[in-house]
Amino acid sequence: LAPRTFTFDAAFDPSSTQDDVFGLVSPLVARFVDGFNATVLAYGQTGSGKTWTMGTGLDNSSLQLPKHQIGIVPRAIELLFDLLNSKEGDAFEFAVYVSFLELYNEELVDLLNPMPHSHSRPNTAGSSRPATAANHLPNIREDANGNIIWSNVREEPVSNPQELLSCLQRGSLCRSTGSTDMNAASSRSHAIFSIILKQREKVSSSDATPPPSVEDPSSSTNQAPPTSSKPLPQTYRTTLSKFHFVDLAGSERLKRTNAEGDRKKEGISINQGLLALGNCISALGDESRSLGPSSRSLHVPYRDSKLTRMLQDSLGGNSTTLMIACVSPSETSVGETVSTLQYANRARNIKNKVAVVQE
Repeated sequence: LAPRTFTFDAAFDPSSTQDDVFGLVSPLVARFVDGFNATVLAYGQTGSGKTWTMGTGLDNSSLQLPKHQIGIVPRAIELLFDLLNSKEGDAFEFAVYVSFLELYNEELVDLLNPMPHSHSRPNTAGSSRPATAANHLPNIREDANGNIIWSNVREEPVSNPQELLSCLQRGSLCRSTGSTDMNAASSRSHAIFSIILKQREKVSSSDATPPPSVEDPSSSTNQAPPTSSKPLPQTYRTTLSKFHFVDLAGSERLKRTNAEGDRKKEGISINQGLLALGNCISALGDESRSLGPSSRSLHVPYRDSKLTRMLQDSLGGNSTTLMIACVSPSETSVGETVSTLQYANRARNIKNKVAVVQE
């Protein structure tokens, strides 16, 4: 292949640490506490280190990892509660909830609320486990204002980092994984671990409403308005923000993974979802969308997959989004590496519309 050059906001070589990578994520945690939505998305081929980087592959052994090897999600959880506890007082209160969804073969499964069903899916050990009951399956819909709503999804209240990590571990152990020639414990599903933060803060009325104009056009003088010694009335501002941590199943070439049977079916489903994601990224990252009023309006095919429907707010919507492209140093993976870098390069052109989410 001819030499290719790509431009990104940051790049990490094999000597980089988990702490180095989290340096890009910590500002998003701070914005999350400020009331903004946020998303961290890990994308790349099978075996390139997405689950390791995100820290969503928790099992009994990974809980004993040295601190410097801990991934993004456990670090973000610890920082989140540090920031919230530093704000806590009479004028501030908060509530934290967590959800954990898996998209397996285009079926949404609530990893925190599995229920008996007539069919089952393989887990890490290859044994069967119950899926979510059909009449309680999570689903995705759009409200009248264009907001994406997840229904039938358990949002579990948590009050400290340990409870949040327990939910992460519980859901991670239920994820669909399987062995391929590329990865002995390959994730066979996309997973979205979400933290929901509701905050209620007491503010003065001057903070809740815009201040009056300096010059009042109805007044014939420029005298300052009279002041009052009475304290300003108090009101409350309530924000509801969400932080999505997305661990995508790896893109894979079926010839290289030697997948057969269920593994082959899973691989086809994974690639279809990632293709839909790539099409959305290409449409949103098309530079002609930002050339001004004369630019053409491009259709973004969010509805082509449940994956892109779930990520609609994160891609071109109201969210501060960070995409982490994971690549393999192996020469045999150069084709997949170039494809991943092309996706990430286009994603840099996506412009989201970010605002504080107030109730």
